[in-house]
Amino acid sequence: MRFMKAKYLVVVERGDKNCSAFSPDLPGCVATGETIESTIENMREAIPFHLEGMIENGETIPRPRNLYFYIHESDEISENDILTTVEADVPEVEYA
Repeated sequence: MRFMKAKYLVVVERGDKNCSAFSPDLPGCVATGETIESTIENMREAIPFHLEGMIENGETIPRPRNLYFYIHESDEISENDILTTVEADVPEVEYA
């Protein structure tokens, strides 16, 4: 399998005892960690794994959308969320 670099928006939410994160471009791709940094690192590992599963299941891989879309055209982000992008080595795909 060939790989390429891709950037995905990651939304980190703080909980009482840990943090959780998701990528709105990849429904079902989530991670947790004790700190914001560990949560982001766990997402960096979760994204390629999630995409490999989508490919194996014959699912269409969505093209990553930019931050502008999520700030201006979506309600998936709240004012308390921490936003970052994660660059990951992901399986080479043709986006939908």
